[in-house]
Amino acid sequence: MEDLPLIIDGEDKSSPFKNRLRKNYKAARKWGMKTTTNAFRIYDQEILEYPYSIDFYGGQILIYTYLGKKEGEDPVEPLIELLGIDPNRIVWKDRIKRKRTEQYDKLDHARQFFTVYEHGVKFAINLIDYLDTGLFLDHRTTRQMVAKKAAGKQVLNLFCYTGAFSVHAAANGAKGTKSVDLSNTYLKWAKRNFNLNQIGLEHHTFVKADCMKFLNEEKEGYDLIIIDPPTLSRSKGMEEMFDVQRDYPYLLNQASKLLNQGGEIYFSTNLRNFRMDESLFPHLKIEAITHQTIPFDFHNQKIHQCFVVSISGSV
Repeated sequence: MEDLPLIIDGEDKSSPFKNRLRKNYKAARKWGMKTTTNAFRIYDQEILEYPYSIDFYGGQILIYTYLGKKEGEDPVEPLIELLGIDPNRIVWKDRIKRKRTEQYDKLDHARQFFTVYEHGVKFAINLIDYLDTGLFLDHRTTRQMVAKKAAGKQVLNLFCYTGAFSVHAAANGAKGTKSVDLSNTYLKWAKRNFNLNQIGLEHHTFVKADCMKFLNEEKEGYDLIIIDPPTLSRSKGMEEMFDVQRDYPYLLNQASKLLNQGGEIYFSTNLRNFRMDESLFPHLKIEAITHQTIPFDFHNQKIHQCFVVSISGSV
């Protein structure tokens, strides 16, 4: 792909960071060329003096800094030198721990969208306007798991964000998808992603709703259900604040009522200290699959937890 530049080779013993960046990018580029993917992590807080996460999105770079970690040596010059990246295509963002009642608001109004590929599927990315980019890279492998099972299936995507799971499912032959989110902005973004891939919307619907209330009211059955909720959320359209550790039993119990015979729920969370109490679900089979879903380019093995849930004896 044109936006996967060749790296300037040759070890530099004076810069461990530059050598690590070179090694990581070369491995990611080689994998990306084979899989038609040009969005991946090229550095993940691996050296103490460089407490950053650095993501590559189709020739543009996003550098995350973290609250509580002392800012280290400047990573920009090595990125420019190794990748030939225009410094104007490098974006910095802070990853901060939010207060329980605080929302992730828009950061800017640049509306600078561009397209990346993930396993040949296109996604609209925006590095400027929001804290998140439109595509959670740590769930790339999970999306592939769903995609490989989606043919002929009815798929429900709760807390759908920009619809990445839905798009992958549709692109791989899902009979139908339903994407549910409380944000009009994200639902519009999800439709944009469907349009990017020239997927007609006849069998793919988008529902603006509080997912907790939606689960209580929905009557249709599904073969695959994706639940990737925020850790905490207090949106205007919600009756009360959502807390994943408190509310996950309701989510799984209600979602399981919508499963068709042999259906599965993919449940994930980014809450590091999340605890799954399987004793709360005697009727369900719960399998932890996190070791299978962390992508090769993420060195932080606690980036998320992931589970496959099904009706006991149905799979």
